[in-house]
Amino acid sequence: MKYGSLILEKKEYVYLKRILNISGYAENQEIQKCLMNLSEELKTALIVNEEDMPKDVIRFNSTVTVAFNNGIEKTVKLVFPIDKDVKNNKISVLTPMGSALIGYSEGDSIIWDFPNGLQQITIAKVQQQETYSGIDIII
Repeated sequence: MKYGSLILEKKEYVYLKRILNISGYAENQEIQKCLMNLSEELKTALIVNEEDMPKDVIRFNSTVTVAFNNGIEKTVKLVFPIDKDVKNNKISVLTPMGSALIGYSEGDSIIWDFPNGLQQITIAKVQQQETYSGIDIII
């Protein structure tokens, strides 16, 4: 792990903790398991102010290219649950892939327990789009 732990911007961290508390009632046990793993990782995450947020760390609205061990690459945009759109590769942070990616940085490799078993993915590229500087409005 490039920075030693997950890194999250302060307002995004607060929002994420809140939606994780609410999502504990998800009916899908596999998704619940992924979200519990993320909750555990958040306990040791580094929380920083917006101006201290590294540009290569995955956060809300980041476009991420991940490489799987089988050579397949996939590009997705990590979004708030309300903005998910699978057809346009916009994945919610409350999905197994979304919960696996948030807070990691370009170059990191992750072994994550996805619904179809343990998989290793490598974060090949992170691009920042607009950030939710007005996130405190929706918190």
